[in-house]
Formats: sequence, C-alpha cells, structure tokens
Amino acid sequence: MASLSRALRVATACPRRDLGLRALTSRAGPTTEKSVPYQRTLKEAQGPSAVARGPSRPLPSTANVVVIGGGSLGCQTLYHLAKLGVSGTVLLERERLTSGTTWHTAGLLWQLRPSDVEVELLAHTRRVVSRDLEEETGLHTGWIQNGGLFIASNQQRLDEYKRLMSLGKAYGVESHVLSPAETKALYPLMNVDDLYGTLYVPQDGTMDPAGTCTALSRAAAARGAQVIENCPVSGIRVRTDDFGVRRVAAVETEHGTIQTPCVVNCAGVWAGAVGRMAGVKVPLVAMHHAYVVTERIEGIQNMPNVRDHDASVYLRLQGDALSVGGYETNPIFWEEVSDKFAFGLFDLDWDVFSPHIEGAVNRVPVLEKTGVKSTVCGPESFTPDHKPLMGEAPELRGFYLGCGFNSAGMMLGGGCGQELAHWIVHGRPEKDMYGYDIRRFHPLLTDHRRWIRERSHESYAKNYSVVFPHDEPLAGRNMRTDPLHEELLSQGCVFQERQGWERPGWFTPQGTAPVLQYDYYGAYGHQAHGDHAYGRLLGDEYTFDFPPHHDVIKKECLACRGAAAVFNMSYFGKFYLVGLDARKAADWLFSADVSRPPGSTVYTCMLNHRGGTESDLTVSRLAPSPQASALAPAFEGDGYYLAVGGAVAQHNWAHISTVLQDQKFRCQLINGSEDLGMISIQGPASRAILQEVLDADLSNEAFPFSTHKLVRAAGHLVRAMRLSFVGELGWELHVPRPACVPVYQAVMTAGAKHGLVNAGYRAIDSLSIEKGYRHWHADLRPDDSPLEAGLAFTCKLKSAVPFLGREALEKQRAEGLRRRLLCFTVDEKVPMFGLEAIWRNGQVVGHIRRADFGFAIDKTLAYGYIRDPSGGPVSLDFVKSGDYALERMGVTYPARAHLKSPFDPDNKRVKGFY
Repeated sequence: MASLSRALRVATACPRRDLGLRALTSRAGPTTEKSVPYQRTLKEAQGPSAVARGPSRPLPSTANVVVIGGGSLGCQTLYHLAKLGVSGTVLLERERLTSGTTWHTAGLLWQLRPSDVEVELLAHTRRVVSRDLEEETGLHTGWIQNGGLFIASNQQRLDEYKRLMSLGKAYGVESHVLSPAETKALYPLMNVDDLYGTLYVPQDGTMDPAGTCTALSRAAAARGAQVIENCPVSGIRVRTDDFGVRRVAAVETEHGTIQTPCVVNCAGVWAGAVGRMAGVKVPLVAMHHAYVVTERIEGIQNMPNVRDHDASVYLRLQGDALSVGGYETNPIFWEEVSDKFAFGLFDLDWDVFSPHIEGAVNRVPVLEKTGVKSTVCGPESFTPDHKPLMGEAPELRGFYLGCGFNSAGMMLGGGCGQELAHWIVHGRPEKDMYGYDIRRFHPLLTDHRRWIRERSHESYAKNYSVVFPHDEPLAGRNMRTDPLHEELLSQGCVFQERQGWERPGWFTPQGTAPVLQYDYYGAYGHQAHGDHAYGRLLGDEYTFDFPPHHDVIKKECLACRGAAAVFNMSYFGKFYLVGLDARKAADWLFSADVSRPPGSTVYTCMLNHRGGTESDLTVSRLAPSPQASALAPAFEGDGYYLAVGGAVAQHNWAHISTVLQDQKFRCQLINGSEDLGMISIQGPASRAILQEVLDADLSNEAFPFSTHKLVRAAGHLVRAMRLSFVGELGWELHVPRPACVPVYQAVMTAGAKHGLVNAGYRAIDSLSIEKGYRHWHADLRPDDSPLEAGLAFTCKLKSAVPFLGREALEKQRAEGLRRRLLCFTVDEKVPMFGLEAIWRNGQVVGHIRRADFGFAIDKTLAYGYIRDPSGGPVSLDFVKSGDYALERMGVTYPARAHLKSPFDPDNKRVKGFY
C-alpha cells in the first residue's frame, strides 16, 4: 500500500491545475463501492435482506408521525418519539438504515464546543450511546471512550481552548490544559515541538454508526415504532384548511400511501429533494467529505482522538490504526445529487486532500512511513452557517426538518433527536434551539442559490478556524442593503451582516471599508483578494483581547452618553397586526398589557406555553384608518405596529403566524420591513437636535416616554417614538424608504453643533449592557422566563387577562425561581465575551451569557444565570450572600453581583432628567 508520505509527494509533484468551479464539481454518480472500516458491520451483517426488493414490511395506512430517512437523525428522532410515548410512528428508509451518509461517518464525539446549548446536546448524545441504549436493548453501540485532544500551536488557539474549559466547568465536563511535555507523555507518538499546549477531555470518544442506529431502531421498535426499509418516498400530499393554511396530509410511496399530519425530513443530503416534494425550501448543499484509514501503527492503541485545528486535520483512533480527515478550502460540490446512491463512495481527489496529509504527518511523524488501507470519500450536507436545520417549516404546518448536520449528525444526533421529538409533541423543544431553527433564515435567503453556496462554502472552509467573538462572514454579503447604506459607507461605516442585511457595526476614521465580492479564499480559480480595508479591520477582530479600535467604539459610546448619537436601525423587522380580532390576538400573544389608547408604545415579551421567551419587542397601538399610507395599512377594528430585532425578525414572524393559526384569530399580520427605515437619535442633546427637524413639541409633557406620533421630519411624514435601547433620552424615527436619506441628512445637519455622531451596533451592545437592557437570544432565550430574567414588569400577572405562557409563569412564581439572571462587574480591565464560568463561594453556579465593556462606568460588565448547587430556589438572600468571581480562560477575577443596573439604576435619563 502507498504510504501517506508517498501520497503527499504524488499530490504535490503534480502541477496544480486551474480547474475552476465547474471542474471541481462532481456531476457523476458515486464510484464502485469500496472497502471501508464499517463494511462488515453495515453490510455483511445485513445478510439476505440486503438484496431484498420492496418494503421490508407492509405499510400502515395511517401514522401519527412519519420520519423520512434512516440515518443518525432519523433513528434518534424515532427513538425519542417512542420514549415520549408517541404511538403510530413510522420511519421510511429508501434503502437500508445508514445507507446514505451515516454509514461512512467518522463517528467522533467531542464534548466541548463554543456554545452552551451544543454542550448540552452533546452530553445527551453521549448518555444515549454510552449507557441508555445498551441498558434498554442489551446491544453494544460501539461506544469507545478513549478521550480527545485539541491541539494548540499558537496562543490564540490555546486561549480558545481555555474558554471551552471554563464553559465545561459549568456543565461538569472534565477537561485539562496540558503542557507540551504532558501531551507527549499522554501521546508518545505525537510531535509536540511546535505546541503551545493542548486541551484534554478524558471522556470524549467515538461511536459506531451501524451499532448505534441498530440499537436505536431496536429500542424504538420495542415501544411500538415501525422501521420500513427499501421504501423510497415519492411525494408529500398537502391540504389547505378552512383558514388557508397549508398542512401535511400524507406521504406517498410506490408501495402505498400513509395518511399523516406530521412528516420529519431527516433525509440528509437528499433533504432538499424531499422538501421540494412539499414545496418547502431546504437551504443546504452537498459536498464531498473524505478521510483515509491507515495501516496498523504500533503504539497507537488506546490513544485519544486528536483535532489539530490549525493544521485542519483530525486523527481518529481506528483500533490499531488512524482515520485521517479534515476540512479544506476547496471542497468538491456534488451538484446533481443521485437518488440511487447507497453505500457508495467517490474517488478521493488527492490534490484536494493533500493538506490534511501534510498536517497529519507533521503531528504524528510515524505516519510518514505508514500505508493507506482505504480511502473514504462520501457526500455530506452543509448549511450556510454550519448549523443544522430543524423545526417546523414556516411554509407547511406539520412538516419538520432534521437535516443539514455538517458531518456532525452522529455526535449531535442524540441531543437533536430528543429536542426534535419534544418539538413535535409539545410544540417546541425543551432547550433553546433557535440557532438550529429553520426560522432563523429569512425566506429571501433560503431559496437564494448564490447566498447558500457562498455561505456554505465559507462555513465549511472555516470550520476549524478560531471562533472569535466579533467575526463576520465574507461570503453572501451585500444581499440586503437599506437606503442609508451608501451614505454610511462613505462616512467610514464598518458593516456587520445579519439575516442578509448589512447593518452598521462601527465607524472607522480611516476611510471607507466596502465589503468585496466573495473570493472563495482563492479556490476554484478565483483570484484571492489582496490587502483591502474591510479585511484588515476584520483581521483586527481576531483577538480575545480588546481590539485596536476599542477606543473608537468608546468614543461612539461616550458621545451618546454626553451629547447624542444616531443609530441606523433600518434592518429591524416592522410588522402590522390588524383586524377584527387583533386585540384578542395581542392580549394572547404579548405578556404585557398592550390594550392601551392609540399613541401608546409598550415594551413586552412573547412567550411559549412553557413560559420561555420567544421574543422581546415594542408594540405601538394604532388608530384605525380607512385609507392606507406609507406608515400604516388601512384597517377596521384594532391595529398594532410591532418593531422587532432584525436578526430575529423571521423567527418573530413565524411565531406570531403560528399562534394566529392555532388560535384561529381573524386578523392579518402584514410585513412592512422592506418599506420602512428606522433612525434612532439618542443622548442628552437628542431633544434639542430633533426639535429643529420635527414639527412637534418634544417636551416631556407633550411627548412622554413610551408614546408615538405621526410628525413631519424635514417635510416628510414619519412615525416618531420616544424610546431608548441605550438608556438615554431619545426618539426612534420610522421613515418611509424614499425619505430615509433626506431625513437622515437633516438630522445630521441639525446635530452638527450639538456633537452628534454616527454610531453602530457595537456601541449599542456596550450601552445596552451598561444599562441592563436585555438582548434576545443572549440574555433572553426561549428557555428563559421573564421572571428569571428580571422582566416581571413585562407580564400582566396582576390582571385577569389570559396570555400564552401565563400558567407556566404562575407555577414558576409559586414554586420559586430555580435560577436568576444577574449583572456582574469586574474592576480589572479585562475583556470578556460570554461563556465565562461564574463562581460563588468556591462553587461553579453558572456561566456568562453576554459580556462587554461599559465605558461610562469604566468596567467590564457581564450577565449570566446562576443556580443554587443544592437544587433549591435562588432567593434574593442567596444572591446577596455570595462572594463571586468570573473565570476567564482559566483565571478567576473577583466580581460584584448587582440586582439592578449599575448605570442610572433609577432610570432618570430615559425620562429626560440629567
């Protein structure tokens, strides 16, 4: 057999071909089946049934749930549905279990990721495969606990691993930072000459895909679930109900039809095709993903699995050999996904794979003389943000997604299968799954081929990159821009991307910094961009310290506190809820009392049935009008104008739509997001500035806080709201799109003599945390209640009005809060970003969700939920009696806990009192 070193020499000796994107695209089907490590387990064990044609058992005529796809996610979902007691569940597999992509997966499980939710999901997978399944079925899943090593060959990488170690302490995941010498003692075959250190997680390990899926299907069948192999799905039948809502009706196959109200698309690479059967967009792409398996290596037995992120390579223990793989910058797209694929592989392109060989040989030098036993190159599905696609599709009720797992379907499968089962049965998952929810993507993006392709490529290519707190994508940019984009770009705006929108991040004094067209990092014949302004500024963000432009953001923040700042928030979601039942809908949807006179604006939450927070937003009561305008539709009955964060606008839209459908309210939800801009002017001088622009009295008496009016700004009709998200006197101007530029220019002209400056979302992040305002999906998530988050004032619990989630809140209040969100300040000027462990009296009691630097108080601020280790309620006495510290990268810093914001705790500034 050829050795790895010879394969590398062959690949590097051949002249590099300028193949271009088309040439690096596979249009042919898979090659002849090859020998792979799991062949005996997955194929020979199947016996005669492997050649059987037709369904492996008769199809039922009806089912409560039909799962499509017999890979890791399909089997895990079926198993967890069965455990929840769901009867009449069926899994349809077009070939045999695992025959798609699961069969050739590496099966690694790493417990630590830079996400608290993923740490919990991985922990559940580990419990299922290492304990639960064997206890239930007597079958061994193939779980091997040999530990995991993360390699750090530079200080930033080691800092990243220390952050993971701190987060792991909050979840009981044992990990240790090892020196190069300690690493060598643990893994004698490793080259440690270039190491800064490693992160060792002793209880990491590997799974056998066939053993796991066999045990899952056996356990599910014991609870009444049915697994039917050799039964491809040919169609999804859809019906439209009396309210015009599309719903799943049946699953069609060549061998019969199953009537069902619920379908789960776990078809992996083929999920897009299944989605098209139902008219559902599934934003993923298929790519070749490969590893090689070596010949026997003396001394490798029982060694930990290795991830060398900087070399873009992993080394998985395979008995007495290693599997070697990774993520390259030029992966091969599989354009025309074949529905005939089963237990097949592609030829390995050594030209593409060679960087992994080079990294592997450097890390474990004995590989230079080790032969290659087999190559494994199969298709995997990848998504635009390298996160799975889960949840109910907004286009079709009863159609759920469980796909797009970016080659992590085995290790995330247990946790995601459990949450998906809860989603189906209870209407939402138990944990915060927003980061995986298909509703995180705007519909304009889920069917945009260029955006999906570019973002999926970049996410693949950067999968092993250091995860920095303020990184931004370079792919899929400039998709959605508001009317002020060019104006702000000319003034030095450094943009961030959210939901395809370009929004202001901060303003550089160094000139313009446009985002260039995506260059695929020089792959596929593209010319890689050379030095350019946006790339340099983004490179400055690649740090766990304060970035070089820390003082620039400081100036924006202090200008807002001392004079005034203007924020372009045009990418916000702007919806109208109008109609005969709009008031009933608003009473049920919103936790606060929004049934106030027209002209009022209320900050509120929207909850789920478990009392978790699906959103926070502002709701403004409108007066009815028979005539539509640019600022409101024509409507009868009641009307409300909703302003929600742009990054989560689609989630809000889908949540409201679902509630309206379920409750059968007679009202309309109208999206005005693309038609309106939003300019927010905040600071002590905001009243003086706007008094020159608006034709209205802005005094406290004439224009109180939390009210709105239609006024004219520089001659243009706008909706002015007296609100603040930064804790200052200020107004938001909701402006028809054609009027955005002239209104902005008028504001800037009037503000010139008052010290008005442009500011971006980095300043908003700092100012809002300093004031203690919550950020949804940071401090506030679908598994956090308003009571836990200190937002009880947003809940109309003193009234008798029913609202979604009320019963859960009343129960929680009666039993006592099991956790509370606290503010912490750290006197030492050290940057924190979230994931830091919270220590109380020598015990870890939680971790930080969000952290930033507060320039007005000149301290680091952090927010995180704490629990009582004894399991009891977190009382105020418990909070006040503790001595706290925050652990950053293994170092603890004394911290002070606050029940109120340390900045303007009496809220005088927002009321105009300075």
